[in-house]
Amino acid sequence: MNTPTPDQVISDAEFVRFRDYFYQKTGIHFAESKRYFVDKRIVSRMEATGHKTFRTWFTFMRFDMSGEELSRLTELMTVNETYFFRESYQFDCLVNSALTELHEARPRGRTLRILSLPCSTGEEPYSIALYLLEYWPHIHARDVEIHGADIDGKVLAKAQEGIYSKSSIRLLPPELLETYFRPRPAGGMQVVEDVRACVSFAKVNVINRQDMGRYRGFDVIFCRNLLIYFDDVMRRQAAAALYDALNPGGFVFLGHSESMSRISSMYTPRRFPDALVYQKSTASGGRHANPDC
Repeated sequence: MNTPTPDQVISDAEFVRFRDYFYQKTGIHFAESKRYFVDKRIVSRMEATGHKTFRTWFTFMRFDMSGEELSRLTELMTVNETYFFRESYQFDCLVNSALTELHEARPRGRTLRILSLPCSTGEEPYSIALYLLEYWPHIHARDVEIHGADIDGKVLAKAQEGIYSKSSIRLLPPELLETYFRPRPAGGMQVVEDVRACVSFAKVNVINRQDMGRYRGFDVIFCRNLLIYFDDVMRRQAAAALYDALNPGGFVFLGHSESMSRISSMYTPRRFPDALVYQKSTASGGRHANPDC
């Protein structure tokens, strides 16, 4: 981005107004130290949408009924590299320990349900599907549902297409590429239709009570590298929402730099051979009231 024009300069009062609005909508809080990072991305959206001033762009975003402008901005503010089999030790833990424990504990015939939130462009939920197909010994004895959810509708559309660059698939063994991907004429590799059909996608905001109220009955939730964007209040709110979405005995997988123990006492840490995960009590029918949520 070039140096902002005088009309594009965001005042201190405008920055605070935006920061408070964005926090309310997404749970993401930006400290003053992030001011340059935030201003740069706002100006890029002003230019992309043809707005010369912050005031007209901010009004446009707030009253955009489709929510697309907020989604575009959120994508800019939270860009993370994602690729297949990222932090694969957690997928090892899933198939070697967590899912097998759930398989043995759940009644026969009951479907196990897995949620990836945020799922971004789909690499994580498709990685889960590939791990189950290839490495989980009970896959033919138990039905499994895999759901991907994200606040950004644009990345969800890419996830549903399932087309990926060489960078995204760089860690996949050649035999899995041959089995589960097909080259596209225009470039990239696409997940085969049978695997794409294994994953459903939906737009969900983890701090929106109405959104998360529709998400219940999951046995495993992958929520990696989301809580790092939240302050303590929103982390506790997100932890409570995930807790409510889990079945008793269910597991949450967090990113390697995140710890549920510093956020909420509702979960029990479980250290399996491959990874540390967090479990909802098997006797829990619901969570205790949390005044911060």
